[in-house]
Amino acid sequence: MTADPPPAHKDQTARRPRKMTAERLHRIGLAYLERYEASEAGFRAMLSRRVLKVAQAHGQDPAAFADMIDAEVDRARRCGLVDNARFAANQVRRQRDRGASGRAITARLRAKGIDPSLTESALAEDERDDDAAARRYAQRRRLGPYRLRARAERRDRDLAAMCRAGFSLDTARAVIDADKEEEEEEEEEGDGA
Repeated sequence: MTADPPPAHKDQTARRPRKMTAERLHRIGLAYLERYEASEAGFRAMLSRRVLKVAQAHGQDPAAFADMIDAEVDRARRCGLVDNARFAANQVRRQRDRGASGRAITARLRAKGIDPSLTESALAEDERDDDAAARRYAQRRRLGPYRLRARAERRDRDLAAMCRAGFSLDTARAVIDADKEEEEEEEEEGDGA
C-alpha cells in the first residue's frame, strides 16, 4: 500500500473558514485584544479584514456585516478594552523611549486613527521633550557625538537624518554639534530629576 503524495501547494489543503457569527466575531476581537493594544480604528480595521476573508470564502457581501462590526467595536469601547486616549498615551511613551520626535509621533498616531487633540494632550503629559528625544535618537542611530569615526565628514548626513526623523534644524544642530561628554552629562541630569 502506497501513501498519497503530499499536495503540491499548501492552498490545496486549506480549509474554508467557518461562517461569521456575532459570537465568533466577539471571540476573534477578544483574542486580538488579549495580544495587542489597539485604537478604535485599528480594531475596526482588523475586524473588517477578518469579515472580508470569511465573506469572500462563502460568497457573501462583506457590507452585510457592518452592523455586527460596529456593535463589536462599541462593546469593546464600553468595556474599556479599546480606549483611544490610553492608546495615545502608551504610544507616546513607547515612541519617546525610542527617540521619536513630536512630529513623527503625531503623524504615526494620525495614521492609526487617533484624533490629533488626543495626541497633543498625550505629548503634553509626557515629561520628555523633543530635545531629550533627539539625544536618544542620535545615540540609538550613532549620530553626531555618538559616531565613532568620521564625525566631521558625516555631519551633514547626520543633520539630514535628524530632520527626516521630524526634529527641527536647531534641535538637530544642537545635538549633532554637541560633545559626547555634554550629552552624557545632560542624560545623567535628566535621569536624576
